[in-house]
Amino acid sequence: MTGPNDIPYLLRATRKEPLARPPVWMMRQAGRYMKVYRDLREKHPSFRERSENADLAIEISLQPWRAFKPDGVIMFSDILTPLPGIGIPFDIVESKGPMIEPAIRTMEQVKQLRKLVPEESLPFIKTILTSLRQEVGNSAAVLGFVGAPWTLAAYAVEGKSSKNYAVIKHMAFAQPEILHALLGILADSIAEYVRYQIDCGAQMVQMFDSWAGNLSPIDYDTFALPYQKRVIDQVKQTHPDTPLMLYISGSAGILERMGQSGVDFVSVDWTVDMVDARRRLGPDIGVQGNVDPGLLFGTKQIIRERIIDTVKKAGNTGHILNLGHGILPGTPEENAAYFFETAKQIDQIIAAE
Repeated sequence: MTGPNDIPYLLRATRKEPLARPPVWMMRQAGRYMKVYRDLREKHPSFRERSENADLAIEISLQPWRAFKPDGVIMFSDILTPLPGIGIPFDIVESKGPMIEPAIRTMEQVKQLRKLVPEESLPFIKTILTSLRQEVGNSAAVLGFVGAPWTLAAYAVEGKSSKNYAVIKHMAFAQPEILHALLGILADSIAEYVRYQIDCGAQMVQMFDSWAGNLSPIDYDTFALPYQKRVIDQVKQTHPDTPLMLYISGSAGILERMGQSGVDFVSVDWTVDMVDARRRLGPDIGVQGNVDPGLLFGTKQIIRERIIDTVKKAGNTGHILNLGHGILPGTPEENAAYFFETAKQIDQIIAAE
């Protein structure tokens, strides 16, 4: 028989247990705002080396764990990491971002792609996740993450980051059969990748559909939601008890649709009030996020006030405290530390008010 201390605190929130305080971690909590990360990057300038060399990825994942003791430790990786195993090579160029050459533009190219076999193409993921579980034990939950089909397709079709998504939208509206074929392959591969991460030790997995916030609701229903569901449904068939979470930036207009994907938690950005997010998602879906990452450039007083506001509005069940997007480069480390310190004492702070 297990007691409450036998599972990580974050997982208690995913079970909808009433908690004195919400568990807390940050998206992109390992990264450029930390001096130890920037020092390591100087020695290892290639992002793919840092994320695909297991020893480096483990070290980077643990840097914020050592500094702040968050309730969730997320593996250092990238949403594009599985693409070469599908047949889509990529590189990440400093200051330019991901580059995919050749971009996927034809049905012939799509037909040449293969379903991901993560054991063969991503063996370092097992080393990373297994080691993180051993390192943090039950003191924190180990989180995995993947990109969603629409967002990975957008990178593959655009060939790089985009501001207007004109190339993939041209495909969506002029040659939808190509895009649907690509999205299907990506969905099945991502489902395999999520299962693999869970088998390797991930206790919760977040899916990022970073570019889906640029879709109109009707196009979200056509090109994003069905393929999110395809991933979630496959994972739930084999791993029904592993909580899954969905994040989309700029998602205020599609929150209800995010909830229809089948995920257990929706990670909300800061463009919607947490009371509204709770009401729109309903009682069965947990919430995460909502704190503006720009807040961490402010005073300690405003950081404290906004954390209190978010926690009060979210309630004491099914809530994970987080930023509404990744922590920004240049964020003062002392403010990140204060965010975690305040979050871990928030029940006492609210009680003393």
